[in-house]
Amino acid sequence: MKVAIVGASGAVGQEFLRVLDERNFPLDELVLFGSERSAGKTYTFRGKPVEVKLLRHNDDFKGVDIAFTSAGAGISKEFEQTITKYGAVMIDNSSAFRMDGDVPLVVPEVNAADAKKRPRNIIANPNCTTIQMVVALKAIENLSHIKTVHVSTYQAASGAGAAAMDELYEQYRQVLAGEEATVERFAFQLAFNLIPQIDVFTENGYTKEEMKMFNETRKIMHSDVKVSATCVRVPALRSHSESIWVETGRPVSVEEAREAFSKAEGVVLMDNPAGKEYPMPLFLAGKDPVYVGRIRKDLTNENGLTFWTVSDQIRKGAALNAVQIAAYLVKEKAL
Repeated sequence: MKVAIVGASGAVGQEFLRVLDERNFPLDELVLFGSERSAGKTYTFRGKPVEVKLLRHNDDFKGVDIAFTSAGAGISKEFEQTITKYGAVMIDNSSAFRMDGDVPLVVPEVNAADAKKRPRNIIANPNCTTIQMVVALKAIENLSHIKTVHVSTYQAASGAGAAAMDELYEQYRQVLAGEEATVERFAFQLAFNLIPQIDVFTENGYTKEEMKMFNETRKIMHSDVKVSATCVRVPALRSHSESIWVETGRPVSVEEAREAFSKAEGVVLMDNPAGKEYPMPLFLAGKDPVYVGRIRKDLTNENGLTFWTVSDQIRKGAALNAVQIAAYLVKEKAL
């Protein structure tokens, strides 16, 4: 098994290295690729140094079985043929192919089998906010069909990459020192602030991030569910949070929902309000599951249910989900 990581020096690329090692993914050879800025860097994997190669249009992907790509949509589109032409399965973490009809969009806990049908040998990793939400939604969908979803996201700096996390640290330091905050990675100062915009606005007033949640959820769940989202950048460092309201075909009790979440794959139930036990991003960074709490009936609709989720954007929202897809393909002998 030969595995490649494209974008090895980024936050998600580094997380790929950790997750592959922690999960003891069965590989015999690992190759790393990056930009001119990253080429030549060396990272340690399972006790051995691996040097980052410059990503080029050549035959470097010959013999590669799985290629994890996380270098942006432009790079993914440009290098699609180079990566897949010798048979490598490209598991792409960008937005490049997510809504293409001939590319499966996969969250293993929800639609793992879709990964077997890949005409272009590409599998798309969904948007981080969508992944987190559909893992939780699947538990409720198994009880009663979800008709509509309203969701507000509270997205950490990690969603904008490693440099954005560094900027948030620096902004807090600058503000506390009485200095002017450096603003480069975000539209505004994020420290001590909230920014109710992630990605650009579309004609309907929703951002591209919010429309991703609408479109991707329907594709992953093979559903006519309608999703109305408001995505907000918050000054947390890592792990996204979501407040989710669902309308189901029939009333679902809090007890039913709790039991469903407690048994759901990839979900950890953390729902004890009396004991102040509920998911919080500060304490769940670096964890694999989607944590669910604050489960309650909606007061405006008898078929409504409300709950709160937290999940690490870099792990389940990116690297972990992709590695789980690869592990499924290995298990099913579907490479």
